[in-house]
Amino acid sequence: MELLDAIKNRRSIRKYKDTQIPRKALEKIIEAGTYASNAGGGQRSMIVGVHNADLAKKLGKLNMAGFDRSRLIGSYVSKEQPSVIDDPTIKNGFYGAPSVCVVFAQRDFMFGIPDAFCCAETMLIEAFDLGISSCIISRAEDTFRSEEGESLLKEWGVPDNYIARCFVILGYCDGIYPQPKPRKAHRSIIIE
Repeated sequence: MELLDAIKNRRSIRKYKDTQIPRKALEKIIEAGTYASNAGGGQRSMIVGVHNADLAKKLGKLNMAGFDRSRLIGSYVSKEQPSVIDDPTIKNGFYGAPSVCVVFAQRDFMFGIPDAFCCAETMLIEAFDLGISSCIISRAEDTFRSEEGESLLKEWGVPDNYIARCFVILGYCDGIYPQPKPRKAHRSIIIE
């Protein structure tokens, strides 16, 4: 598959089967993340892969615990792949995905957020190439602000100067894989 085709056809999936992805696939997806573009080539992002459906579910519920709907701009994402924005009854911010990667960045590094999201996007493309569905989930910082969240960070050995910036949820799409939406006009300009 050509890279541009993968970019055009990959979708954010929010409905997952109970089937766990292979560990080897998770390892490849994480490896792709370690090769993502990063500020100054500093390789400061850190990835924790969770290959445990029960723990992924627990993290997904922690992710929703402090979700503040009053901060939303817009209120509709998708009928076929509804978001927590669309459906207030969704209580698992990871939508039942059986695996999740937590992408961390150095706490006070000014390019930590862009580095983390470059890492996550690279992981999505690798997942798609492997036939695995994915979605980037935000609210990572809030997920670990609880006593339970802080306990997990200690258990995993995450250094104190690192902060969770985003998640990459992974699994297999439950239902029909969504087709690309038409591109909105006037989103790019080329100046010669």
